[in-house]
Amino acid sequence: MNFKYITNLLVTVFFTLSGFSAQAVVDLVPAAPKINAKAFLLMDYHSGRILAEQDIDKRIEPASLTKLMTTYVVLYEIKNGSINLTDEVKISEKAWRMKGSRMFIEVDSRVPVKKLMMGMVVQSGNDATVALAEHTAGSEELFVTLMNKHALNLGMVSTHFSNSTGWPHHDHYTTVRDLSILARAMIRDFPKYYPWYSIKEYTYNKITQRNRNLLLWRDERIDGLKTGHTESAGYCLITSAKQNSMRLISIITGSNSENNRARASHKLINYGFRFFETALYHGADEAVTEAKIWKGETDKLPLGLAEPLFITTPRGMKDKVTAEIKMNEEIMTAPISKGKSYAQLHIKLGDKTIAKRPLIAMQNIASGSMFSRAIDYVIMMFH
Repeated sequence: MNFKYITNLLVTVFFTLSGFSAQAVVDLVPAAPKINAKAFLLMDYHSGRILAEQDIDKRIEPASLTKLMTTYVVLYEIKNGSINLTDEVKISEKAWRMKGSRMFIEVDSRVPVKKLMMGMVVQSGNDATVALAEHTAGSEELFVTLMNKHALNLGMVSTHFSNSTGWPHHDHYTTVRDLSILARAMIRDFPKYYPWYSIKEYTYNKITQRNRNLLLWRDERIDGLKTGHTESAGYCLITSAKQNSMRLISIITGSNSENNRARASHKLINYGFRFFETALYHGADEAVTEAKIWKGETDKLPLGLAEPLFITTPRGMKDKVTAEIKMNEEIMTAPISKGKSYAQLHIKLGDKTIAKRPLIAMQNIASGSMFSRAIDYVIMMFH
């Protein structure tokens, strides 16, 4: 019997019998609050679903939001063992002379990597940032090449860095969409160090400086990430907040004041938590469905997800989503390689597809015996 036909038939019957259209309910969710910014975004961290947006693919100047990538690269090298938090970094004259926000490190002094990280993450120190870049790659210029390589590896295709600090430069740019990719990667890839972004103040050289993210004092749900400001970029803020098991990321760029960027981000965060919810729909370690396999040592192939699938829906609607499996057109014959995609899983709410993921082979399947292959060959002639 044709497995693809049966699958499509079952899905059709399910939609028909359910008689459910979620569109009217979805429309009850109010529009996102009006935000006075050049570009902004609100995203669920786990599902990646964008809940509110404006001009997220427009090229922008990232200012000190750049330091999020600098931190990512340094932590990557720490994780790989290339450098250590205890390394003593000799401060160059270039780092010492950096303008803008500073940690106030002294030229030729030796400062541990961890203290420089606090100076960059909490105080947004340009001097600490350059010192870390030089220590990690030998020079800031070489470090920038690493930043751009990591950006491409993460999928930040509309980004180019020219320095490690976010100092204005005509060839230093990104987009809000790319910044959301970076923020998710920071939280996902370095959970051990992510709590640094919730530190409210840091003291070095007897000088105490407060984290410029005002929301850390205003809402206990908020635990990161980074502020930025230049005259040309305006006031920018990447915020992350967690409520129960749901985490949101908001990005504000081009606001006109420190307070306004904080208020705008808070509006988006409140909107997301109030009107949406996120739940694990299916794990990565269990089959979603089975497919018919020809000429193999077994005739059933379990298909599953490469990563857990989270679904973000309007509140009260998570039980109303439906699933549709679309098998690839090719006839599946052994041998089968684990990890190869053989179908697509579409998650819908009413008529709208809210998530789409490839379904991959969860195991290898070798070719069957000569006799079984011959039998399958004959059967396939009639299909």
